[in-house]
Amino acid sequence: MDITFLLNGETVELTGVSPTATLLDWLREERHLRGTKEGCNEGDCGACTVMISDADGAKALNSCILFLPQLHGKAIRTVEGVGESDGALHPVQDAMIEHHGSQCGFCTPGFVMSMTAAHANGATNHDTQLAGNLCRCTGYAPIIRAAEACEDKPVPTWVNNDRAFVLPDTSETADDGPAHAPTSSDELAAVYAANPDATIIAGATDVGLWVTKQLRDLNSVIFLNRCDNLKSVEVTEANVRFGAMVDMNTVGDTLSDLHPSYAEMVRRYASVQVRHAATIGGNIANGSPIGDNPPALIALGATLHLRKGDTRRDVLLEDFFIDYGKQDRKPGEFVEAVSFPRQPDTLKCYKLSKRFDQDISAVCGCFSITVEGGTVTDARIAFGGMAGIPKRAASVEAALLGQPWTATTITTAKAMFDTDFTPLTDMRASAEYRLETARTLLERYFAESQGQTTNVLEVSA
Repeated sequence: MDITFLLNGETVELTGVSPTATLLDWLREERHLRGTKEGCNEGDCGACTVMISDADGAKALNSCILFLPQLHGKAIRTVEGVGESDGALHPVQDAMIEHHGSQCGFCTPGFVMSMTAAHANGATNHDTQLAGNLCRCTGYAPIIRAAEACEDKPVPTWVNNDRAFVLPDTSETADDGPAHAPTSSDELAAVYAANPDATIIAGATDVGLWVTKQLRDLNSVIFLNRCDNLKSVEVTEANVRFGAMVDMNTVGDTLSDLHPSYAEMVRRYASVQVRHAATIGGNIANGSPIGDNPPALIALGATLHLRKGDTRRDVLLEDFFIDYGKQDRKPGEFVEAVSFPRQPDTLKCYKLSKRFDQDISAVCGCFSITVEGGTVTDARIAFGGMAGIPKRAASVEAALLGQPWTATTITTAKAMFDTDFTPLTDMRASAEYRLETARTLLERYFAESQGQTTNVLEVSA
């Protein structure tokens, strides 16, 4: 493939690019920019963080799982390029020196790049912004102090220059043999119908690991990053609709007022870097039984919008997942969007994991229960991590419907989890733990509905 991008202020044109060459490898091996480090090579540690800018703004991203074709038309900054042209350091770099934010230094470039992107965006929620950067020796206190110290420092001039980067008039190849880069859902439909065995690459936060960890040869691939009409968000009085390519940070921002519990769960969904790349469509389409979006969306009554060629069809999201590794998606068919009805916010999402930040759920339970006149009139409860697919707790729901919203009803209903689920024991949790926590999450939902404080993070002395 032929691609063009801006690297530290310099226009770069590449021809014959391997579709699955990662930005990290290219930076280190071809450009000898070795400030960007390889740590985990799976998007967890943040040592490889770079800043990617376009007209939509600046984003911190993990270069280890970014394929080069995803960078076409973007502006890239590495730690070597964040200073001013006169040699002056970036305010973040100055602050890291002043506040002793580095010891061994291996992780430091990644921290600097995450902080640089946050500084460019005026983001001051530093714990969240740096949750995807791992430091093993310095400790986070001096790094956070450095981030705080440069909050009001001026943004370097190159930040706006990067955002204003416009592709020169070059002969770009968007469809090159086994690699395809359609620019709309119509083009995607045609290409995928003709190449139904191709691997679709949205954000590459999952597929990237197939290459970096499993060393798989993907053969034919289709990149979706240029399909701008799959990145739309529509919020109307009747519905909320996300295009398949909407990234998870945008999902969280959209939901913050509509369903804050869902938005808070999204904040714990991997890291800022991963959420900038990960897409809601990709999270659904990969069919993971522990993906965090499907339980929440199923509890909201979501519909999945699928397309094959010129044919579109809608399926309830809960019916899309058939069995472990099997979804109701035909060859050449792709996820175009997901939507759910606007509704009063009764949704609570509970993500249980060994680490609070950036961890895979052992159990993810989402509850939406409507109570009118003291009686349960509607109940939608869905779980991830409890079966081979995201699944509703149908027996629990049935035990709640038409019953008074009381502790006695909860006691009766929670016994039905044994009917709905037969979870497995694995490295994340035992089957017994999963069942017991599912029961207690229903109790937690009831307690919160009665005004009780259940979140330990909100408890203060």
